[in-house]
Amino acid sequence: MNALEHQLAYPYADTLPEPGHAFDVAPGVKWLRMPLPFALDHINLWLLRDEIDGQPGWTVVDCGIANDTIKAHWEQVFDTVLEGLPVLRVLVTHCHPDHIGLAHWICAGGDKQRWDVRLWATLGEYTSARVMSSGDGSNAGGEGAARHFGRHGLTDPESLDKLRNRHGYYTHLVPALPAQYRRLREADTVKIGGRDWRVVTGYGHSPEHCALLCEETHVLISGDMVLPRISTNVSVFEIEPEGNPLGLYLESLGRYETMPEDTLVLPSHGKPFRGVRTRIAQLREHHDARLAEVVEACTKAPQSAADIVPLMFKRQLDIHQMTFALGEALAHLHLLWLAGKLKRATGTDGVIRFTAT
Repeated sequence: MNALEHQLAYPYADTLPEPGHAFDVAPGVKWLRMPLPFALDHINLWLLRDEIDGQPGWTVVDCGIANDTIKAHWEQVFDTVLEGLPVLRVLVTHCHPDHIGLAHWICAGGDKQRWDVRLWATLGEYTSARVMSSGDGSNAGGEGAARHFGRHGLTDPESLDKLRNRHGYYTHLVPALPAQYRRLREADTVKIGGRDWRVVTGYGHSPEHCALLCEETHVLISGDMVLPRISTNVSVFEIEPEGNPLGLYLESLGRYETMPEDTLVLPSHGKPFRGVRTRIAQLREHHDARLAEVVEACTKAPQSAADIVPLMFKRQLDIHQMTFALGEALAHLHLLWLAGKLKRATGTDGVIRFTAT
């Protein structure tokens, strides 16, 4: 546990539910944990005891990626954890593959087609998922991503070829989506299991991220907006090349830092914790430090996003990690550029570089 983590409280510090099993973390809330084939090797998913139109059952929050291993774990959950009751709806926090990848399959009742239920999501997340699952606009690979990151200093031919060859990245992990959904909006109240859960939207990490707060029990399902160990990835991708996602993210954090400090935060990665205001302060301090480093570097010499990556990430990165590292470096550059603290110019090599004003 690092120094910052010691400032947080972990009520289930020694507990990790095995894939296919569940652990009770709050009244009517079960914690599932599924593997991921990335450096970030797991995702937390949630089961909420529910009742809709007089039918008892469960609401699923987030789904995992689409692969046979995760499906097998879910089948075990369906058979052994749900107490003989059906899933009544599937709610996703956002459009990234580890959250929405199996939404179509769970909505349809898994391999045995046990039920047919609605997907709930915000408009921004659902439509973004539809765009990317169509094969158009994936942030993680393809010719567009190679062109975008090439303009920002990724000039190594091997890395660019790897990016181009990842053109099917999103559709491989999210092979289908439900054709219909129910829309969630900021401050909506969703009745789940007789309790009110308030929708808390957030921006910067994804188009219209949906967290859920139960003020009665002081429980927050935070998705990827507030994580205990790592900072949320905030990236400029090809689909919005002049975007300011870090500005949006830091603004969104204001919706969380007013929550009670004893709120039990259920994050998508890492362990449940208390200390939400403390964690928000840590995240703000983290980004302030990174922004100061970027300004200092751009004062000394023109910097591309690729030049900034080694300042922010001190380890070796594979191509999957490099796309997010470049996107995050560019997000910090863009916040400063759009605030007038940096200016940018395109060199004769076609690479965009930033200097201090």
